[in-house]
Amino acid sequence: MSVREIALFIDGQYVPSESGEWRDVVNPATQEVVARVPFASLTEVDRAVASAQAAYKTWRKVPLAKRMRIMLAFQALIRQHTPELAALITEEHGKTLPDAEGEVGRGLEVVEHACSITSLQLGEMAENAASDVNVYSLHQPLGVGAGITAFNFPIMLPCFMFPLAIATGNTFVLKPSEQDPSSTMRLVELAHEAGVPPGVLNVVHGGPEVANRLCDHPDIKALSFIGSTHVGTQIYERAGRAGKRVQSMMGAKNHCVIMPDANRSQAINNVLGSAFGAAGQRCMANSVLVLVGEARQWLDEIVEKSRNMTVGPGTQRDADLGPLVSPAARDRVVSLIGKGEAEGATLDLDGRNVQVEGYPEGNFVGPTIFSDVTGEMTIYREEIFGPVLCVVGVETLDEAIAFINTNPNGNGTSIFTNSGWVAKRFESDIDVGQVGINVPIPVPVAYFSFTGSRASKLGDLGPNGKQAIAFWTQTKTVTARWFEPENVSSGINSTISLS
Repeated sequence: MSVREIALFIDGQYVPSESGEWRDVVNPATQEVVARVPFASLTEVDRAVASAQAAYKTWRKVPLAKRMRIMLAFQALIRQHTPELAALITEEHGKTLPDAEGEVGRGLEVVEHACSITSLQLGEMAENAASDVNVYSLHQPLGVGAGITAFNFPIMLPCFMFPLAIATGNTFVLKPSEQDPSSTMRLVELAHEAGVPPGVLNVVHGGPEVANRLCDHPDIKALSFIGSTHVGTQIYERAGRAGKRVQSMMGAKNHCVIMPDANRSQAINNVLGSAFGAAGQRCMANSVLVLVGEARQWLDEIVEKSRNMTVGPGTQRDADLGPLVSPAARDRVVSLIGKGEAEGATLDLDGRNVQVEGYPEGNFVGPTIFSDVTGEMTIYREEIFGPVLCVVGVETLDEAIAFINTNPNGNGTSIFTNSGWVAKRFESDIDVGQVGINVPIPVPVAYFSFTGSRASKLGDLGPNGKQAIAFWTQTKTVTARWFEPENVSSGINSTISLS
């Protein structure tokens, strides 16, 4: 099998990097090297930004209707190439093909939302706000935007950034994860096939040095980040000091509450899919299960169903979860499982020694369940980012709400119940930005904004929905009066009033 050489994408074309530093992209099920990705030089990063800056001069003036038509063509191409994109995701990330296809679908939702740009970017107007005075607002693009994405959603996360950014008239420089860049690069190709002009969308690869340059570059006006809390905090602070508008979507510790009145099989199946799908490598995975009252007696069934889940390569369509993205990720998860044991949690199901026939080198960890977990344990405090479920038992809904609200993170939470009153109470009192009611992963549809909160988010505005339009535009308010040609001034007005 040939090894792909990933290039940079600058000014509408692939540009071979002159970098001396390259990294292997590895299939996590086999350890086979499938691609090589360069770590761009700072000169190459500057070249990408310069291309975006030059393209902005004309792109910002392209009519909304034309930008809309490009987005319409782009969404059609994504839909047409979904199997190809999903296969690239699975090869480099490891998630199952059905899960990868679902990821492409969620990214597609954002592009479809961007197709409504002709109505999303409208301003407001007050006619005759004072005598012959009209006041109106304009939502204008900022300039060059940048995006830095994590490995776990190589299609969906870029779609959370550049489609709305360029649809609103900005140009863009994207730095995808170096661990699985091929699907992202194909996505960018499709955008250009749809009619995105050269320079409007550029791609560079690399690590901290490249990310820091994007934070510092004076021509970049706004930066979006999705990834770990440690890196996201640094990005937010550094780019903020450089005067940029910044949003950082970061780590999480998401909780799912099961009430005793919930539909038992539906609740259990949904929680396990959320906790173990994509091998737990989702910032919205429900990694903590809070069983309330009699629902605590369901633990044995939860463990047994988890034991029977299928672990396999992503190409195995009936697999429930695939491998972790890298040996380092597997080692970290295994280490944290060991800490859970050492700190006194009960290990009800141990996935460390799972064997997948035909894939002895794969980064596999099977579903793992701890009960008797407390808030002080490492496995509760840290985001494991693997197929590990922590189970906590409480007596009442009040205890569940108090326990969740004590956690510093606020990305998402869910509750399973058949009581409307309980659901409403949970929705009202929980201090988390995104809530699911009988929905395990409460990522909203793309025409609503992603609203993680507290330690899971830095910045007032999140991706998608109306907040994304506000993030990628600057509001300009105009107060205008036009005099009749023969109008004679009535004298000097030295007050602040409009008259």
